[in-house]
Amino acid sequence: MVSMDHVAHKILTYIPYVLVLIDLRYEGVKCGRDGSVDNHMEMGKKLLAAGQLADALSHFHAAVDGDPKNYMAFYRRATVFLAMGKSKSALPDLSKVIELKPDFTSARLQRGNLLLKQGKLDEAESDFKKVLKSNPSAKEENEAQSQLTKSDEIQRLVAQARSSFNSQDYVTAAAQLDAIIDTCVWDVASREMRAECFIQMGEMGKAISDLKATSKLKSDNTQAFYKLSTIYYNLGDHEMSLNEVRECLKLDPDHKQCYSHYKQVKKLNKQIQSAEELMQEQRYEEAVSKYEAVMKTEPNVHHFSLFAKERICHALAQSQEASRAIQVCSEVLQSDPENINVLKDRAEAYIQEEEYEEAIKDYETAAKHSENDRQIKEGLEKAQRLLKQSQKRDYYKILGVKRTAQKKEIIRAYRKLAQQWHPDNFQDPEEKKKAEKKFIDIAQAKEVLTDPEMRTKFDHGEDPMDPESQQGHHHHHNFHGGFQGFQGFNPFGSGPFNFKFNFN
Repeated sequence: MVSMDHVAHKILTYIPYVLVLIDLRYEGVKCGRDGSVDNHMEMGKKLLAAGQLADALSHFHAAVDGDPKNYMAFYRRATVFLAMGKSKSALPDLSKVIELKPDFTSARLQRGNLLLKQGKLDEAESDFKKVLKSNPSAKEENEAQSQLTKSDEIQRLVAQARSSFNSQDYVTAAAQLDAIIDTCVWDVASREMRAECFIQMGEMGKAISDLKATSKLKSDNTQAFYKLSTIYYNLGDHEMSLNEVRECLKLDPDHKQCYSHYKQVKKLNKQIQSAEELMQEQRYEEAVSKYEAVMKTEPNVHHFSLFAKERICHALAQSQEASRAIQVCSEVLQSDPENINVLKDRAEAYIQEEEYEEAIKDYETAAKHSENDRQIKEGLEKAQRLLKQSQKRDYYKILGVKRTAQKKEIIRAYRKLAQQWHPDNFQDPEEKKKAEKKFIDIAQAKEVLTDPEMRTKFDHGEDPMDPESQQGHHHHHNFHGGFQGFQGFNPFGSGPFNFKFNFN
């Protein structure tokens, strides 16, 4: 609903013309044999004054129908149209008034103002000049002179803007067009040229705004809808692209550019929809294939490739294919490092891979860009909890023995694992590093579980190899020197355990 304040503001804008109406109420009204035109005019005037525009309009329609030569009926109807913001409808009524009464200065001045807003500068100037020659009131003379001067300035700006545009100086052209459009708000040609400047400048939001305005200002503007559709498409918004291209085809079903573009967007739209349906049904592998098809359908628009990879990353994380998920999510984050959904999905995949520190980093980055996200908060807490757990080593689990295992079983399990994980067995630097860590864990597990005192402590929830859990104990084993401490050690010797330890 239009607010009363808005209506009141509109009416106040046109008060000078309403006053003219009241002054001229005695002219051209006494027509119609039964006085019904008079009644409609009187009722219309009262309703207009009360801000009831739609009701006023119906009375002025009736007055025009009752007496098509009554220029005041046309003038009043034009005033209502203007108060309703329907300038397109007001223009023919004002022209009719001028045709019926060529010396009606007020109508001509108003028509000149509307033509100026539409960017029809020559026609507007003609009206302003005629007003100046028709013995106007001082107020009308001032307004006509001022508008004529403004129109001259705009004529110069239009020539400059065209020149800048043709020289491909789009920034200057856009600034000149801004000044033109400030006055010529309904000028389709200026808005279309400015939209093209914005496209060339990469300011797509502003281009969309201008093109939407031109599609409303010009009733059969298929080109505006085609441009809007291609802009949305290149921004990766397939749904808006489809909406706009359909509008073009409604106006002209045989429009070649629009039809060809429509087929492409429709195909892509269908693939994305069916991929999302597969996601809903948790058929993740099929969804991945469908999104790979999306990338083949549109390999040239970066936004679609990125979106497809984002959804593939999600599907892989959901289907526990962690290493593939991490790879695809990382590709997306290279282009879009603050993508919350992808950060959450990669964090989840890191958790599946037991890379808790990496998961924590991703959740913390996501939290910076999305406060109060419950999923991020819960994910971060889970990753922190799992990290803490993982740092508390379970020596029985490391050696793969039961908590009730005898010393002989522990030594047998230890020798088998030490042979398997000896770093000399690995050439690849990453694998060697992983083996070193594992080898140290195996050695520590054997050290703890073959020492009765240390084993008892461990069974009571204390890690004898972790200084932090040794509260109040004066000397504890502090494992020292990393893998270097193992050099020269033969894990299959039966002699005393010859790892190097420090005693504090």
